[in-house]
Amino acid sequence: MRLRAAACALLVSAAAASAMAQPVPPAHLHPEATAPEWEFSLSGVANFVPDDIDYGYGTFTADRSSLHLEARYNYESLHTGSVWVGANFAFGKAVTFEVTPMLGGVFGDTNGIAPGYHLTIGWWKLELYSEGEYLIATDHGEPDYFYNWNELTISPLEWLRAGLVSQRTRVYQTPLDIQRGFLVGASWKSWTLTVYVFNAGWTDPTTVVSLGFEF
Repeated sequence: MRLRAAACALLVSAAAASAMAQPVPPAHLHPEATAPEWEFSLSGVANFVPDDIDYGYGTFTADRSSLHLEARYNYESLHTGSVWVGANFAFGKAVTFEVTPMLGGVFGDTNGIAPGYHLTIGWWKLELYSEGEYLIATDHGEPDYFYNWNELTISPLEWLRAGLVSQRTRVYQTPLDIQRGFLVGASWKSWTLTVYVFNAGWTDPTTVVSLGFEF
C-alpha cells in the first residue's frame, strides 16, 4: 500500500511539473484573437440645387485599427476624384473625441493635393461632427480653396438624430458663401438615411439626401 501511494504521489508530482514546464504563449502571439478587422462604409449623396445642375457624389472609407483610407468622387468638383490616407485617434470618457488627420490627392477636372480631417466630439446625446480639407490646386490659374462641412446634432432616440448643418463648397454656387440649414437622420441596422435642407429663409433652399451603408 505504501509503495502504491508513493508511486501515485510520484506520478502526480511529475504531471504537475510537466504542466508547469509547458510554455504558455502570451495573448499577443494569437493573431486570430487580437488582429484588428477592416470596417467599411459607402455613402451616396444627391444634391438638388435650385437654378443649377443637380448632381451626386460618393464616398468610400476603409478603416483598420489606426489606418484610414478614403476615396471620393464629385466631392471637390464635378468629374473629379480624390484618394486619401490618414490615421485614426480616439480618446476621452465623458466627452469623447475621434480625430482623423488625412492627406489626399485630387485629380480630374480639378487637380491638386489636400490636407484634410475628420473630427467627432460626443457628449451625452449631443455630437459635433466636422470634416474639411484645404485644396492646394496644381492647375495653372486655379485658386486654392477650403472645403468644410459641420453638423451639430442631438439623438433623442438611438436610431434618430436631428440638428444643424453648415457647409462651404464650390461645386455649385449660391448667394451664400457659407450655407446653413437643418438635418434629420434615421438609422436601421447598417443603413443611415439623412435629409439636409440648406438656406431656407435666406434664399431658394438646396436639398441634400444622403444614404450610407456600413459593413
